Amino acid sequence: MENEIVIHNGTLLTMEQGLPVIENAFVRIKGDKIAECGPAVPGRRWEGATLMDACGGIIMPGLVNGHTHTPMSMFRGLADDLPLDVWLNEHIFPAEARDINPESVAQWTAHSCREMLAGGITTCCDGYFLESHAAKAMADSGIRAVAGQGVIDYPAPGVPDPSNNIAHAKDFIEKNGTLSPRVTPSIFCHSPYTCSKQTLVAGKNLARDKGVLFQIHTAETRAEPGMIKENTGLSVIAYLDSLGILDPDTLLIHCVWLDENDIGIIDKRGCGVIHCPESNMKLASGVAPVPDMVAAGLTVGLGTDGCASNNDQDMFSEMDTAAKLHKAVRLDSCVMDARTCLKMATIDGAKALGLGDVTGSIHPGKAADIIVVDTTGLHMTPMHDPYSGLVYAARASDVFWVMVDGKVCFKKSPPVNPLGTDRRDG
Repeated sequence: MENEIVIHNGTLLTMEQGLPVIENAFVRIKGDKIAECGPAVPGRRWEGATLMDACGGIIMPGLVNGHTHTPMSMFRGLADDLPLDVWLNEHIFPAEARDINPESVAQWTAHSCREMLAGGITTCCDGYFLESHAAKAMADSGIRAVAGQGVIDYPAPGVPDPSNNIAHAKDFIEKNGTLSPRVTPSIFCHSPYTCSKQTLVAGKNLARDKGVLFQIHTAETRAEPGMIKENTGLSVIAYLDSLGILDPDTLLIHCVWLDENDIGIIDKRGCGVIHCPESNMKLASGVAPVPDMVAAGLTVGLGTDGCASNNDQDMFSEMDTAAKLHKAVRLDSCVMDARTCLKMATIDGAKALGLGDVTGSIHPGKAADIIVVDTTGLHMTPMHDPYSGLVYAARASDVFWVMVDGKVCFKKSPPVNPLGTDRRDG
């Protein structure tokens, strides 16, 4: 008999077509899959099922962190408020050379996974070195993950000879493909300026051959387009396209310095994009033209980036920042509305990673990756619109129940309404 769980007494956001709000809803989970969901049926009995009371909170898909470097939580707060080149060359690179080893990667990946799960993140897309140790820690944590082996044309942890970088990535994919049904191997080529043309093409060819996602930092800094254009005469996106790298199984991360033509190329090729607003702001990388990407129909998700350039892995904060940053820059309070930002953090993020059929929304047959968010806090009262409440008011600490693949990965005591009133009352 498969274990059956019924979550009830909550407001359900499925993140399915039309973004419905279903009051007094339920979700039935059988084994590792969602079996049924919808409005509560008066008098219906759930014999043999374990009942989970949502306590009037919001039942929703787990959040998708579309870009992070999980081991880098060990560098949280190490070198803040510095120019990018100083931050990288004088602090982060030396710290990585000194502190990155199999044990530290495993330890701090586990730490990051605990942080993400406690904040309602049920899926992450990771990229780093010694990734086999990160992948094992992610599998053990219970989180769903895309684990990308880092590829760069410089000596790196675990790959002292960069001429072996593609061979090492191939070995990683072959050895970790069956590690866990929740962990999918990937290739993460660092950037167009740290990987040669030959490395980029070889990395993408390997990804195609193995049927895995190809990740790459793209047009992240103001200097990057100039470097690429000087050498190729092309924009960063046009250069990658000329190499045959852009397709629906390519994930472009950051995409800050794009123009209209670049967005058109991405749209034509069907690549996913991950927006990391807080990291971009902290490192003064710039503001990505995300409203234009969304308007063009690109699939755009959200990511925190690593803790060295963000300091936390809080997707509620990331949604809030994404919404407000673009309103301020565009002088338009209507862009990046709450529903758009919540889609980016759930179903659109899942689609960008190639996992849209697996997770990102609550639908029968999909993986039971579900969270419940407390709405009784003073900062969440009154609750006129759950989308607005989640993006503009909720905190990671409001998550009190997290399930991945039908297994509870995080829970804390059910909420108690401090006002003693209905959450919609003032």
